[in-house]
Amino acid sequence: MNRYHFVGIKGTGMSPLAQILFDMNNEVRGSDVEKAFFTEEALNRKGIEILPFDPENISEDQIVVQGNAFSDDHPEIVRARELGLTIYKYYEFLGELANHYTSVAITGSHGKTSTTGLLAHVMRGIEPTSFLIGDGTGEGVVDSKNFVFEACEYKRHFLYYRPDYAIMTNIDFDHSDYFSGLDDVIDAFQEMAKQVKKGIIACGDDENLQQIQANVPLVYYGFGAHNDFRAEQVTSTENGTTFDVFLRDDFYGTFRIPGYGDHSVLNALAVIATCDYENLPKELVKERLETFNGVKRRFSESTLNDQVLVDDYAHHPREISATVEAARKKYGNREVVAIFQPHTYTRLKSFMDDFATALAEADTVYLCDIFGSAREQEGTVTIEDLQSRIEGAHILKRGGTGVLRNHADAVLLFMGAGDIQTYQREYEEVVKLEA
Repeated sequence: MNRYHFVGIKGTGMSPLAQILFDMNNEVRGSDVEKAFFTEEALNRKGIEILPFDPENISEDQIVVQGNAFSDDHPEIVRARELGLTIYKYYEFLGELANHYTSVAITGSHGKTSTTGLLAHVMRGIEPTSFLIGDGTGEGVVDSKNFVFEACEYKRHFLYYRPDYAIMTNIDFDHSDYFSGLDDVIDAFQEMAKQVKKGIIACGDDENLQQIQANVPLVYYGFGAHNDFRAEQVTSTENGTTFDVFLRDDFYGTFRIPGYGDHSVLNALAVIATCDYENLPKELVKERLETFNGVKRRFSESTLNDQVLVDDYAHHPREISATVEAARKKYGNREVVAIFQPHTYTRLKSFMDDFATALAEADTVYLCDIFGSAREQEGTVTIEDLQSRIEGAHILKRGGTGVLRNHADAVLLFMGAGDIQTYQREYEEVVKLEA
């Protein structure tokens, strides 16, 4: 048993990593800001101690894991160095851990978390599987054969991993505070591809992924006829989405998933192809796909009187389009209302027109003030700049969410990577007080 201390334990990767080590009978605790985050719920359930930041948290015989958001001059890290402790950056430790298992890294500009959650759900129902999902969910199985984990491209952190397999969902320009442009992102994925040891499962409908070269077999999935695993006859029903899968020109099977939208089908194809490569029984894969309940903050639904409320992490134009499409396919002719909070000034400035185009796919649009980040608290753009590009868009202020009552029988999409959930909770309280 080792003693671990996590600096920034509430992070979306740090929380599940702490859970994995705790499940494997290690002593685990950590520190973070006192503000509440959804990622701490699982830590609290498992009894993992969360402390306020304090250099006194650091003691002899600890192994320290340093969150990506925290610099080397953080007081706890300074104290750990003074004591001569072993310190790992989050991505360094994750890379070391993955080497002990048959590992599958799920990466891509969009869809990483949903695909990781789906693959973990399927594989753990068939073989002992540990997993780390970027929604704050993690589980460590002592006798695990497989390790499924989300691999983020930001600052090229995924280059610390050498997985057996990699799923690549797509390549798109994002993280404009780090990447210089699309070519820079493609270069990073190309470098990552060279580090995969057994096989890459990539979306062949993505033109940027078609450029990828690797030293291992490349299996493509998608809707296009050129893909190895291909989806046809896609049908949406009240119970989800049904589709036929072809392996090259041969019928492979009919599958059903509870989700909606083309992106949900693509995620399922990635999982089907990966499981086929690992020779997992097709019928068991089918059964597990049908019982997936989703991951946190990815089209997470609740009802409020006659309205459907959806909490979704969408913070890039392509993700917003996918969320709106899923709502339309599931709820037919009901009004779709987008409530969006931009995450970082840099991202909004870089994709201003794309955000406007994506949000305009909804019937009504409400915009919340920009949510900054630890790296960026102010910028040169405003929420009004985005409003001016979307006909009929409204600004939604805190204390004014009651206006959403005007959309009877609507689907309300609360979208963003900041604290958009506080707007949803405020609205829920407003409605309950009137009941």
